Order: sequence, then structure tokens, then C-alpha cells
Amino acid sequence: MICQKSCVALLHWEFIYVITAFNLAYPITPWKFKVSCMPSNTTYDFLFPPGISKNTSNLNGRYEAVVETKLNSSGTYLSNLSSRTTFHCCFWSEEDKNCSVYTDDIEGKAFVTTVNSLVFQQTGANWNIQCWMKEDLKLFICNIESLFKNPFKNYDLKVHLLYVLLDVLEESPLLPQKDSFQVVQCNCSVHECCECHVPVPTAKLNDTLLMYLKITSGGAVFHSPPMSAQPINVVKPDPPLGLRMEITDTGSLKISWSSPTLVPFQLQYQVQYSENSTKYIRKTDEIVSATSLLVDSVLPGSSYGAQVRCKRLDGLGIWSDWSALLTFTTQDVIYFPPKILTAVGSNISFHCIYKNEKKIVSSKKIVWWLNLAEKIPQSQYDVVDDHISKVTFPNLNATKPRGKFTYDAVYCCNEQECHHRYAELYVIDVNINISCETDGYLTKMTCRWSPNAIQSLAGSNLQLRYHRSSLYCSDVPSIHPVSEPKDCHLQRDGFYECIFQPIFLLSGYTMWIRINHTLGSLDSPPACVIPDSVVKPLPPSSVKAEITVKIGLLKISWEKPVFPENNLQFQIRYGLSGKQVQWKMFEVYDAKLKSASLPVPDLCAVYTVQVRCKRLDGLGYWSNWSTPAHTVVMDVKVPIRGPEFWRLISEDTTKKERNVTLLWKPLMKNDSLCSVRRYVVKHHTSHNGTWLEDVGNHTKLTFLWTEQAHSVMVLAINSIGASSANFNLTFSRAISKVNIVQSLSAYPLNSSCVILSWMLSPSDYNLMYFILEWKILNEDSEIKWLRIPSSVKKYYVHDYFIPIEKYQFSLYPIFTEGVGKPKIINSFAQDDEKHQHDADLYVIVPIIISSSILLLGILSVSHQRMKKLFWEDVPNPKNCSWAQGLNFQKRTDIL
Repeated sequence: MICQKSCVALLHWEFIYVITAFNLAYPITPWKFKVSCMPSNTTYDFLFPPGISKNTSNLNGRYEAVVETKLNSSGTYLSNLSSRTTFHCCFWSEEDKNCSVYTDDIEGKAFVTTVNSLVFQQTGANWNIQCWMKEDLKLFICNIESLFKNPFKNYDLKVHLLYVLLDVLEESPLLPQKDSFQVVQCNCSVHECCECHVPVPTAKLNDTLLMYLKITSGGAVFHSPPMSAQPINVVKPDPPLGLRMEITDTGSLKISWSSPTLVPFQLQYQVQYSENSTKYIRKTDEIVSATSLLVDSVLPGSSYGAQVRCKRLDGLGIWSDWSALLTFTTQDVIYFPPKILTAVGSNISFHCIYKNEKKIVSSKKIVWWLNLAEKIPQSQYDVVDDHISKVTFPNLNATKPRGKFTYDAVYCCNEQECHHRYAELYVIDVNINISCETDGYLTKMTCRWSPNAIQSLAGSNLQLRYHRSSLYCSDVPSIHPVSEPKDCHLQRDGFYECIFQPIFLLSGYTMWIRINHTLGSLDSPPACVIPDSVVKPLPPSSVKAEITVKIGLLKISWEKPVFPENNLQFQIRYGLSGKQVQWKMFEVYDAKLKSASLPVPDLCAVYTVQVRCKRLDGLGYWSNWSTPAHTVVMDVKVPIRGPEFWRLISEDTTKKERNVTLLWKPLMKNDSLCSVRRYVVKHHTSHNGTWLEDVGNHTKLTFLWTEQAHSVMVLAINSIGASSANFNLTFSRAISKVNIVQSLSAYPLNSSCVILSWMLSPSDYNLMYFILEWKILNEDSEIKWLRIPSSVKKYYVHDYFIPIEKYQFSLYPIFTEGVGKPKIINSFAQDDEKHQHDADLYVIVPIIISSSILLLGILSVSHQRMKKLFWEDVPNPKNCSWAQGLNFQKRTDIL
């Protein structure tokens, strides 16, 4: 027991001196290496197997790699070892079979391991070691596999790894002490394999990791020589991901994969693949730097298998594990490409290899069909080689959906026999209109486009891409190889809307819609937009509308928006206010104008006015209409004329007085322009001269008629002044006896219209017009009147006439000198029926003529039908036997 403790103490003491030579540590290689330990007093010819060189005479102090030692010595040799046996340990590998054992340093200290010789039943101990850095660059792993011969396999295997991270691996007086090493216990399995995990901070990936192993097996304790590694140089990536095989558009087999995502450097890949076809079986191994490999001469009905692994492209590194084996079997009919997505107007081609049972069909015997309904003309065929046929579709039209199928099926057939497999052809129309407009503040540009123009393709998505040039647009927009995507959002109206903000006003934005699909990508025709050329200005502000006083025009004024600074044209729309305004348009092309005056038919109506603007050079868009402005009804001119008026005369025989009551109708807005504040009656007599009488807003006035002649005139007054044209009426006792109306007749047409006609006798007086009065006879009903021009001899009076009532009609001739004697009738004319019939004749005659023409047509058709019906059964005498030889054109006398 005392001897064992002293041996362990000696081991630890001596190991400290060994660490002083850590600059001689064994550099860890990207491949497996071994550590072997053997007694120092053993003949090397006995210990090392044949083929391993001896290098004891030239000790250089380095621990180099040799091949795995397989000791076949007898167990009797170990029994002859002393109780204190010294073991020398060294590293070696299959790449370097030299094993140089370091014995003594300048101080006479040896790197040795002391164990009890009774424990060993063989003459040596060996371990396989492989160390690497995980792909996540967080964990350094060493795997130790025991190669002990029996009986050591019956003992527990325990391994500890001691390590320290150093900034630089070089000779230095500051050597690591024994207590500076950290210890990790390795996880050992029942298969005598252990795995040691050393955490490495990210900042120390380029540092040197110095370490050694303490291995306990079968009761013996071994210490390895020191090892060193830079973690970044021994990274072992994860196996490649997503291994897949597919036939390319050119008919090659493409093996592709994805690289691990965590490695910070480029990788190289080793691909193993095999082919099993009716022609031959082959296996191939290739190293590539890309993430795909093309295999030529793919044949139908063949089976392919592939695996791939990777390691660092430059510098040191460790191969990853192999990916899982992937197999791929080709069909009896191969289409390449199997599916095509293209745009309208393009030309595309399909290739085909057809295998019938075990024989590949000659390409000259292959025919092509579309949807198994239309045979494709042979002029579109091409023979690529003995087995590959090609068909070309020129200037394609958009695919018409057939139920749930949104593609055309292209069949490759062996003359009259077609396989059930087919290629798929998708043709879509990619013409998408992109419209953009820049806001009035010149801060953003909004672009809109509709996806409805594109046929719905399952699994596709649309994306707006653009490229901004430094200044303006090229003459012919083209898709730039460097572009950026733009986020667009679907609006309620079905359009996508994309906002560019901030913007460069004079830059050219070339944009297009990209249709992304698993079959490929298509781009719509590009459009180039300059934000300065698509400005939608702000609407004009401070819009006002008014009817100008005295001039009587609709005046509209506005203020130009601040942006853009270009010259603008303006557009005015105006109309009578209401629920549905009937707009009229007016253009203003003078950029300096800020107002316009327009004639309108009704100066007393309320008008609604709006103004919008656009660049004068025609670029950009019209602004929105301004906020509506409304005119206010006010007096703009003096009334056009005074009101029409008439009089009622009442006589007081006792007092011998005549009272005249003037009646008039209120002026309409069109005549008053636009309101009447009051009425004024202007009197004139030879005795009293002229005077005015203010009536206010009343529409009647009564005055006393005392003189032979009394002239009156009614004036309308508004805020501007008195009416300019007025009606004059003179009451003259002498003229009231002048009778020029010889006859007056009234003829009722219906309950709402009566025709009046009259005859006049010659007169020397100046006839101005007539006044017609009517009322219900024998009743104190309201008297109705109207003014009739002097040139009229017949007049239609429209009113509600009660048939059972009698009416009185009075016709007054009005002269410049006064009111003449009226013609009065108290009933309708006796021949009213004749006049009514004359009026109805204009309606009846056209009806009679139309009916006569229709009747003649019916009689003509009936005559033809009766003639055919009557003579249908009468035989033709020429067909009778007795009439043979008779001339029916010649007359014969009948006796």
C-alpha cells in the first residue's frame, strides 16, 4: 500500500514537469488518432507490430502519430514485470506510423505512468481518440474508445479530461500550473466508449486548448501526453439538410441539399451516389463546393441513391456524418421539365423519354397530344437524339381553366399508345397595370394594382418589386437585376396599395409585379414612374361664389395650392343646388387667374360651385374637388318690370262716385331680381299732375276716380331700385265707350280648357293688348283675369271649369288712350259640339287611316289563303287521260 501511494505521488510530481514542455503537445488532427502505452524496458520489436518503424535511437521529444498497435504478446511476459513498472505513452495515427517516445528531459525527468504490473495481463494498452468542435461553436467534444484486450474489458472504464485555454501556444516563462487545469468527467457507455464535453466561450474559439487524459481501466491509471487544438480549426458540421433528387429541365438528375445554418465559414461537400438501371450499375464519389450536383444521362425506370457530408472548405476541419440515404426512382415516361409556368406570348418546349416495357422507344416514333383531345402538329416536333423527343409551343395563349384543372396536360405517346403520365403547362396573363400618384404635400407616393387580372394559381403569391434610378426614367423600362420588394396591403376594393415614403421627386421608380410559385417566377411588364410626374395636387382653397351686383354674373374665386410649384390649370363645375346637381363645366387655362365670371340663366337661384386643379403641362392627376361653395340669393339688379295689374270698378250712384281697385300678381324672382321690398303706385291726372302712393307688400289698392282720365302705373321696388319697365293703364270715360270687339265666342274642349275666339272692327286707336275676365255667373266668385297680346284672335284658357255651371267671359280692349268697351258673353256657343268635333278630328283621322291600311293587309293575306285552300283538290286537266292531245289554248265551239 505504501508503494502504491508513493507511485501515485511520484506520478503527479513528475507530471508537473511534463506540463512545462506543453509547447511540445500533440496537435489534434481532423482524423482519428491513438494513444498507446507500454513498459519502458520492453523490446520495441516485440511491442510494435510489423510495419511500425522504431525511432528510439533518435529521440526528439515530440509525440507523433502512429498506426494502431495490435499487441499479440503472451500473458507470461507481464508476469515477469517488476512491481514498479514504467510505461511510456505516445500518439500515432494511420497517416503517420512513426511513434517517438520521449524518455528524459534536460533535468532527467521522464513522462511516465507507473502502475502495478500485476494488473496487466498484456504488454500494452491502446485507445482510439477523436476530438472536434460542434457546429454550434459552443462545445468541444472528445471521443475515447478503448482497445484493451482481455481481461481489461472486465473492469470499469473511467476517463477524465483536464484542460486549460491559453491565448498563445508558445514558449513562455508563465507556464500553467497543475491547479489551473479544469477537470471534466467523461460519459462512458457499456461499450467501453467515453465522450468528454468541454465548453468553449465564443471569444476563445481561436485560443489554444491544452489538455490531457486521465484514463482508469481495469484498476490501472494512465495519463496521456498533452494534446493541443484550436477549436475553430476542428469544427465538425452537422450533416447537410434537405437532400433531394429531381430531374432538371435539361433531363439531368439534380442532387441538391441545404447547408447547415450555424457554421460561420464556407463548406465543401462529398457526394456518394449510385445508379441502378437496365444498362449498368455504377457508384460514384465526388467533392463539390456548391450545394448541388448534376448527373447526366438519366434513364427511365432507373433507381438512384445518394448521400452527402460536408466539412470546412479552407483550412482544417472534420467531415460531418453522412446524411441519411435517399433513393429516387424514375418513371417509365420522363418529361423534362415536368411542369412549366410561363406568360402569355412566350415560347416553351417539353422533352420526353418513353420506355415501353424494357425498351426505350425511338424518338422518331413519339407523338404529342394536348389534353388527349388535340394532336400537336409534327411541325412542332424536334428529334434531340435517338431517345429524346422535343415539342415546342409558340406564342402561347392563357390557359383556360377546365373545372378544377388550371393547366393543360401535354402527353408524350408511342404512336397510338399514350402513358397515363403527362406534363403540365400553366400559361397566365401577367399584364398588370400599376398606377401611382404623389400626394399634394410631395411627401409620399401611393401605388395601386389589382390582382384580378391574373388567373388564380394555387400556391402562388404576388409581390411588387422596384428599382430606383438616380434621375428620371429610361426610354424603355426594363427589369433591373438589383431590386427591392415593397410591402403592399389589400384594400376593401380588391386593390393592393403600396406606399413609398420618403420619395425622391425626380428619381425613376421602375416597378413590376413578381409572381412567385414553386414552378418559378414570372414578372409583369415593368413600368417606370417619376413621382414629380404623377402629382395629385391639393384642391384649391378659399373657394367663393357670388352673383355680381348690377352685372349679373356668377363669379367664382379661389386660391392656388402651395404645392406643386408648377403652373396649374383649373376646372370649375357649377349648377343649381339640389339633391342631384346637373353640373356644367368651365375650363381655366391661364395659371395666373384666380377667378372667373360666368353667365347663368337664373340670377336668383342658389348655385353650388367646386374647383379642382391639375398641372398645366398635362402631367399628373386632377386634384379632388374643393369644398362646395354656395351663392346667396340677393338683389343683383332692379326688377326687370313692374307687375301686371287689372282693375275692378265699383260705382256709387247715390254719390255719383267711381272707386277703382287695382289688382296685381306678385313678381316672380326672375322678374324682380331677386326680391320685392314694396310696391308703389304712380298716379297721373291732368288736374293733379303726378304723385306716388306706397302700397308696401300688398297686391291691391283702391282709389277714387274723379277726373275724365286717370293713368296709373305699378312699380316694384327692391334693394337696388325701382323696376325699369312697367305696365301703364289709363281710365278714360270717353275711351270706355269705344267698341271694337264685334263678336266673342267660347267653346269648351274639356273640363280644363276653353277656346275663345273673337272678331274686331277697324279702329283709329292704338290697341296694346286685351284683358280677359271670367267668373261663374250669378255668384260672387273670384274674378280671374289674364293679359292677351293684341295680335291674337283665338286663345286657349286653361282652368278648372265645372260643366254644370255657367260662366261669364269679358274681353276688354286696352288702348294707349284707355280701356275700351268690353264684349261680354254669359254662355258657351251653341255649335260647341262642331268645334269639339273639329278638335277631335286631328286625333281620329290618323287612327282611321292606320286601321284601313291594316285591314287591307289582312284581306290580301286571307284572299291568298282562300285561293290556295279552294283550288287545292282541283286536278290539272293535262294530267288526265281524256285530255291527252288537246290544246287548251285553242278555242273549240261546243255544239
